[in-house]
Amino acid sequence: MKLKRTETQTVARQFRQRGYWVIAALVGCALVILIRAIDLQVFKHGFLAEQGDERFMRNARIPAHRGSVFDRFGEPLAVSTPVETVWANAGELASSPDRFPLLAKAISREPDWLTRRITSNLESQYLVLAKGLQPDDAAHLKSLQIPGVNFQREYRRFYPAGEVTGHVLGFTGQEDEGQEGLELAYEQKLAGEDGIKRVIQDRMGHFVETVESIRSARPGEDLITSVDLRIQYLAYRELKSAIQEFQAKAGSMVVIDVRTGEILAMVNQPSFNPNDRAHVDVSQYRNRAALDNFEPGSSIKPFFVAAALGSGKIKPTTVIDTNPGYIRVGIKLIEDEHNWGAMDIATILAKSSNVGMAHIALGLDKATIWNTLSGLGFGHVSATGFPGESAGVLTNYAGWHDIQVATMAHGYGISVTPLQLAQAYATLGALGVRRPLTLRRQEGPVKGDVVMDAQVCRDVIHLLESVVTMPGATGHRAAVRGYRVAGKTGTAWKAANGGYSDHKYMAVFGGVVPAGSPRLAAVVVIDEPSNGKYYGGDVAAPVFSSVMSGALRLLAIPPDDLANVPSSTLVQVLPR
Repeated sequence: MKLKRTETQTVARQFRQRGYWVIAALVGCALVILIRAIDLQVFKHGFLAEQGDERFMRNARIPAHRGSVFDRFGEPLAVSTPVETVWANAGELASSPDRFPLLAKAISREPDWLTRRITSNLESQYLVLAKGLQPDDAAHLKSLQIPGVNFQREYRRFYPAGEVTGHVLGFTGQEDEGQEGLELAYEQKLAGEDGIKRVIQDRMGHFVETVESIRSARPGEDLITSVDLRIQYLAYRELKSAIQEFQAKAGSMVVIDVRTGEILAMVNQPSFNPNDRAHVDVSQYRNRAALDNFEPGSSIKPFFVAAALGSGKIKPTTVIDTNPGYIRVGIKLIEDEHNWGAMDIATILAKSSNVGMAHIALGLDKATIWNTLSGLGFGHVSATGFPGESAGVLTNYAGWHDIQVATMAHGYGISVTPLQLAQAYATLGALGVRRPLTLRRQEGPVKGDVVMDAQVCRDVIHLLESVVTMPGATGHRAAVRGYRVAGKTGTAWKAANGGYSDHKYMAVFGGVVPAGSPRLAAVVVIDEPSNGKYYGGDVAAPVFSSVMSGALRLLAIPPDDLANVPSSTLVQVLPR
C-alpha cells in the first residue's frame, strides 16, 4: 500500500511539473505575443500603416476635359465626349464563364475572343476589354452586373465636320493627346492637366472610397480658330469636284483675309475623316497646303514684275519686244507658245510670256529679286505654328547665274508651299503689308511689315486684272460675276529623274478679290491633273472662281464691277 501511495505521489508530482511547464509555456507565448503586439502597434505602427496603404490605397487619375475647338463664329470643330473604358479583374471574371456571351455582345466582340483574352491573362487585375464605349452602351453593360467588370470614365474626341476640316485640326491619340494639326500645335492649351485622387481599393481591385483629392483636374482651354466653316465647306467641295473631274493625284486650296492674315479656309485632297481612321492611309494625314513644296510656274511672275516696278526698271506701260518668240540664255532656250512680238506688261502677264519675263528679270539686280521674294515670305515658314510647315526653297542670290534668274522668272528653280504663295498674294492685296498668317481668330487691327510700295502693288493688281479680262488671256475662267478679279495662272512641269516630266504637271491659280479693294486672297494648286486638261487656267482657275463667288457673298463684300451685275442679283447677304 505504501509503495502504491509513493507511486501515486510521484505521478502527481510529475503531472504538476508538466502543468507548470505548460503554464510557463503559455505564459511565455503570451509574453511573446504581447511584446510582438507592442512592437507592431507602438514601435512599427507607422511603417505597417504605410505598407497597408500601399496595398489597398492607390493614386487614381482624374482625366481633365480637353478644350473644344471652334470656327470663328463659334461652330464646333472638335469636342470631347464622355466614353467608358471597360476593364476587368480577370481572375474574378473567369469565375463566371456563363456571362461571357453577354459581355462579348455588349462590347461588340466574339465570345471566343473574349474567352482567350481572359484565360490568357488570369493574373491581371486590370485587363482592358474595350475602350470608347458610348454612355448608353456602358449603362446597359453596367445593368448586367457581371462580376469582375469595371468602368473608367474617359473622353473621346469628335470632329463634327469630319474630313472637311481633317487636315487643319489633325486628331488626338488613344490617350487624348494631340497627334497632328492644331490638336498637336496647341496641345498644351487644349489638354489641360489631369487631377489625382487617393482611393481605397479592395483585394479584387475595386475602388471602395475616395480618401482625398490630391490635385483637382484643370480643364483645357477652348481654341477659337480663324477658319470660317462656310468657306471651308465651299473650298472642300469645289476642290474635291475638280480632283475628280480632272482625275488629279492631289490638290490644295488656301483662302486668306487680306486685312488680318487670318486663314479662312485650308483644304487638301485626298482628305481623311479624323473620326474614323481605321482604314486610312497615313500619307493622307499630311497637310499638303503647309508641308508640300512645288515649283509655282507662272504664278510667280507678278512678284518679278513687282520687283521691276519697285526698282524703276519698268513702268506699267513699258513695252517689251519678245521677237522672235524665244531667248537664249547660256545653253538654255526659253520659248513662248507663239511669237507675241512687242507687248506691254499687262499683255505679258495675260499671255504668260516666258520670254517677256526673262527680259524683265535679266534687267534686274539679283539682290533686288531676292529681297522682293524673301520679303514676301518665300524661303521662310509663316507664323501659323503649324507642325512641320515647310519653308520652301529660295537660295541666296550670291550663287545665281543668268540662267537661274531667267528660269525663276517663270517659276522654276524656286520651291514654295501653297500657304507661302497665298501669303504672297495676300501681301499684294494688302498693298505691300505682309501680315503674319494665323489659324487663330484675331480681334482688332493686325499690324504687319511693309515689304513693298503700295503704289507698286496697286499697279500689279491692275495689271493682273488683264489675266482675267483680256481676250485670249489664260485666266478668264477665274472671273467672278460682279467683281473685279486680279490673279495669275501657273502650269509647271513636275521634277522627275533629275529633270522634268513631259506629262506630269502642277496647275495653279492665285489671286485677290475684289481687285478694286482686295479683301480675300486665295491659291489653288492641282497636282497631276489629267483627263485631257492640265493648264492652270483650265483646271485651277474655275475652282478659284466658284469659291470666291460664294465667299464674297457670304462675307457681304460689295461688288466692285456693277456694270456686269444684273440688278436682280444685288441682294446684300448679311454676315453671321
